[in-house]
Amino acid sequence: MPLVVVPTPLGNLRDVTLRALDVLREADAIVAEDTRVARRLLAGLGIPGRTIIGYREQNAAAITERILAAARSGVVAVTSDAGMPGISDPGSDLIAAARASGIAVEVLPGPSAAFGVAVLSGFPLRRVRFEGFPPRTPSARRETLADALDDSATSVWFESPQRIRATLSDLAAVAPDARVFLVREYTKLHEQHAIGRPEEVAAQLTDPVRGEIAFAIAPYRARPTETELDADAAIDALLAQNRRAGDIAKTLARAGFGSRADLYARIGARKSGKGGAESTESGRP
Repeated sequence: MPLVVVPTPLGNLRDVTLRALDVLREADAIVAEDTRVARRLLAGLGIPGRTIIGYREQNAAAITERILAAARSGVVAVTSDAGMPGISDPGSDLIAAARASGIAVEVLPGPSAAFGVAVLSGFPLRRVRFEGFPPRTPSARRETLADALDDSATSVWFESPQRIRATLSDLAAVAPDARVFLVREYTKLHEQHAIGRPEEVAAQLTDPVRGEIAFAIAPYRARPTETELDADAAIDALLAQNRRAGDIAKTLARAGFGSRADLYARIGARKSGKGGAESTESGRP
């Protein structure tokens, strides 16, 4: 019997698919992130009285085997509070455990705020990076945002309403001219769109900020100063200071010379060209 991943509506109940309704009606058990949210959803869809198993990070170790046992003898539907399970919501570890136990897994197509917001942004989508939630601390958040800025990829993020102003402020600190598209309450009654530089987007939010937040950052690269135009010269200068390759790649990526992976390879080439030995254990990003 399969474990069936069932995306649920982000806000508007009419976004549910006919296939999702079939599975939710016929499943022998339904796995839910929050059983109270699941019961309200099922009641709204006209599917009351189902067996619901709560599954979240805090109880995953204790409850996983029970879920797998149910899937061995019947159909188990896996849901989250809204959207696609496993995308910044519980689910991916359970899917891995099912596969390891030889249990078939199906994933139904359905809503995901990440890709909906990416398309709404109008930003180039040849390459898209889904980053999930930024770190909670300012220093780690700035570093993560800076690392994600890339000249060929649009990045997509989730954030809590309590931290979105701080996140936009940190983005402004590392990339003040970045183009940001933010959606609050996607698919819901009070859906809001805001676009512009980080400070401009923050100014369009009301206090207090409420609801679910997702935002996209257009492809971006910080403009290097005149003294930073030659990447090889910058690499050589930092190598002369006996800096580690990983540290150099990180520093130059934040200065706008490209991705850390590309810079790391370039550093290796520079070191090899000078007769140096490249260590794969010394600070690879």
